[in-house]
Amino acid sequence: MNIFITGGAGFIGSHLAEYHLNRGDNVVIVDDLSTGNEQNVTPFLKDSRYRFEKGDILTWEGMEQEIAVADRIYHMAAVVGMFRVLQQPVEVTRVNVQGTERLLEYIARAKNHPMLVLASSSSVYGHVHTSELREGIELVFPIENNALLGYALSKLTNEIQATAYGQAHGMSIAIPRLFNAVGPRQSGNYGFVLPRFIKQAISGIPLTVFGDGSQTRSFCDVRDTVVALDLLAGNPAGWGQPVNVGNSHEISILDLAKLVIKRAGSSSSIEFVPFEKGYGKHFGQILQRQPVLEKLQHLTSFQHAWTLERTIDDLLKRERSQVDSGASVA
Repeated sequence: MNIFITGGAGFIGSHLAEYHLNRGDNVVIVDDLSTGNEQNVTPFLKDSRYRFEKGDILTWEGMEQEIAVADRIYHMAAVVGMFRVLQQPVEVTRVNVQGTERLLEYIARAKNHPMLVLASSSSVYGHVHTSELREGIELVFPIENNALLGYALSKLTNEIQATAYGQAHGMSIAIPRLFNAVGPRQSGNYGFVLPRFIKQAISGIPLTVFGDGSQTRSFCDVRDTVVALDLLAGNPAGWGQPVNVGNSHEISILDLAKLVIKRAGSSSSIEFVPFEKGYGKHFGQILQRQPVLEKLQHLTSFQHAWTLERTIDDLLKRERSQVDSGASVA
């Protein structure tokens, strides 16, 4: 099978590439390396079935050619990470919406439409006041103190674009809503919390928790995430509709910090930082992100292989190895 991955040098994209190479597929990735890291995919260069292209999905001239020969496309290219989203609001809507439109248009023109997995986000749930984050609930997006509104609406727009193109052109499109993937190769540089905590705990410096840490999140190991994406891609019954992909195990950010310190055997303390200092005065904190996974489990045979504790232990081991070798992963 020929696999094409946009944003393929990023955290999830590189794991998708590895997953499909291990299955014997041919893999081509494109990435402008704005948040992706070429080191993420360097180990694949020796594989004759793999090719890397550096390019912006808005302008890269090879897009139409790769789509024409692809059997499956994973569209992972987007402006991501809390810090980058807050700092580059124009890029968020430009890349996330226009880039997706360009991709969909080329797929629509292709003689044989490749199957598309278009990555959406739990951010589309906005500020819904319910612990039951199901795919069909009514969405709420307050305008004031909502610096992440552009990102949330860009991903919701992607879902609308995918549905429209799918209906108009008979395209096969899976629309996973991803919830907080974590694991190897994720950087803390763009606001992702777990790699930041791992690095701080190994270094023995305070773990920085924004707010009082009572906000909860549900973390899914990326190695589970890519399996779920493959299963969704393989089941036509799930195409054309959003499907939550993540882990329903919920933990507060404060408890996550304590868990990392405990499993690291670290002497680090915890430092509380006001949201305004970390994210700016217009940041409205979302208190909960816990997916209901009934639709995913109904459509696929997916089962989690990684607990949060196992993921943390694996990341601690990797970070210590990098520190010992003179480099750091975060």
